[in-house]
Amino acid sequence: MPTTATTLHTLSVPGATLHYQTEGRGPVLLLSQSGEGDADRTVDLVPRLADTFTVVTYDRRGLSRSTLDDPARPVTMADHADDVARLLAEVADGPALMAGFSMGAAIGLHTVVRHPGVLGTLIAHEPVMPNLLPEAGRAEHVAELSAIQAAFTSGGLAEAFPAIARHLGIDPAHDTTEEGLTPQPLTPRRKANFEYFIGTEFTAVTTDELRPERLVRAAGRAGTRIVPATGRTTRRTVHTYRCALALAAQLNTEAVQFPGGHNGNAAFPRATAQVLKDVLGG
Repeated sequence: MPTTATTLHTLSVPGATLHYQTEGRGPVLLLSQSGEGDADRTVDLVPRLADTFTVVTYDRRGLSRSTLDDPARPVTMADHADDVARLLAEVADGPALMAGFSMGAAIGLHTVVRHPGVLGTLIAHEPVMPNLLPEAGRAEHVAELSAIQAAFTSGGLAEAFPAIARHLGIDPAHDTTEEGLTPQPLTPRRKANFEYFIGTEFTAVTTDELRPERLVRAAGRAGTRIVPATGRTTRRTVHTYRCALALAAQLNTEAVQFPGGHNGNAAFPRATAQVLKDVLGG
């Protein structure tokens, strides 16, 4: 596999300083990660895309090297969407491509609404966005996220991790991956990212007021192509899987299947890169 150099950058935005990385050549493709994932989460995926795209990865505000001016201030989905727009203004000359996973997918959907025309195509893989679901499913999704947050408050990550695994249908003892992946140990930095994600960003998700009809209208006006996506092995009862199907129904389209489950982009980077290239026409 050919190698290309990764370039590190910082960008000052209102309330934060963002760390982002670029690699490769071609149309700009922003990867926005799930959970605690920062710019290094896709270390095995990026090199397999860099022959076709200028791949941009970043640490969301509050994670790893993206520092906050005021750590006590709550973060919102609007903050994240604004960060994406400012980041893409730095690296892209026109509408960019974006692949968002879980939290990253929800951020991408907010970007479509708040910043029309910034994204030409958005792949939204299992977005964590309760408002995409009918009322009963929405309430269940919010309650499940709130229960995880409560478990974290009472017992820290030791109690939160099993609840997250159940929520996403993840079975660490039996889930498969491609061979030769870069280890992703639970370092102190990664633990801090998990704590920020559960303690702060869960609230941004559960208090989100964006409705799907507004999203569909915004995408239509801006001419943004939204591609809902699911993991091939994600359990059909998982709320984020159901969110992707609900989004597809709103858009009158079919969801694209990606390898693996909810975190398939990290577990199957080779296969994921090929699907991304196929969907994005690379």
